[in-house]
Amino acid sequence: MSAPFVVWLCVGLVTTVALLAVLIALVRHVVVLGRTVGRFQREIRPIADEIAEGGTRASSRRSTLRARGGGPTGMTPG
Repeated sequence: MSAPFVVWLCVGLVTTVALLAVLIALVRHVVVLGRTVGRFQREIRPIADEIAEGGTRASSRRSTLRARGGGPTGMTPG
């Protein structure tokens, strides 16, 4: 085997190993990110549901006040 062939073979092997290491690290980060997103959603869901409920109640209350004609003055319907 000639010297340039050995050099290119070593460069190729080192590059392959480096790319595999980066790929493994990337996969690990994706897994960790997926777990974090799942945990975030579990923790935020009750708060988001509470906010949605409040919005529904406020909308219902607004409709009731408009039907009675007791809405705030100076505001246009929207």
